[in-house]
Amino acid sequence: MNSFGAGAPANTTGRGLESALQRSGFYPTLVADVVNDALDGQESLSHLVHLETHFDRNEVHRHITVLVLTADLLVITHVDDHQLDESGEQMVAQVSTESVPISQIQSVVLSYIYAQPQDYKPSDPARELTLSIAWSGGQRVEMGPSSCGDPGCDADHGYSGTIAQEDIALRISAEAEGLQAVADAKAFARALRAVNTGAGTPVHTPMAGGKFPAFGARLGRSHYRR
Repeated sequence: MNSFGAGAPANTTGRGLESALQRSGFYPTLVADVVNDALDGQESLSHLVHLETHFDRNEVHRHITVLVLTADLLVITHVDDHQLDESGEQMVAQVSTESVPISQIQSVVLSYIYAQPQDYKPSDPARELTLSIAWSGGQRVEMGPSSCGDPGCDADHGYSGTIAQEDIALRISAEAEGLQAVADAKAFARALRAVNTGAGTPVHTPMAGGKFPAFGARLGRSHYRR
């Protein structure tokens, strides 16, 4: 039987995962084989596929992150590509996989950004979502100079910061990737929480696509950060 499995809720089956990899257009056969191998026969309950492209001088770099949830594991696959010559004819793909027992996941955090909150209506979707998952106790520290609030004060007030626990963080923008990508990330988080707490996997209901005014996006990934 295909490790991607069948019989899960709509849009979370193995067929849905294979379709998502095909739509990404990022070495779909290679990525599918790597994910299949990492699953090692376990059935997919839910998945999240995230592709990012960025530019470095004259080079184009792409990388894909695939999260697959099974009854026992969170399987994380990350694939980067790099060109070995200036023409880009010689390419190499760098692959990493990690399998995290569901019992080790300590937190699942969703952070949202909404446009014009003063005009918010219950039907308004988030324009950006960040999914953060922690399991190893790793912490991210963000520091910056402290201030007293007086714009004319130049005294040294030391530093302040925040500590966030996360092993992976994916940032998804509705403007760059569409409303469905944000909805899929929310659905995956719900499925992960449900399995983690023993509540079962909720059914994911696809939502209609849409578009926002221009809004920048990037993917933040602490676990595979460059």
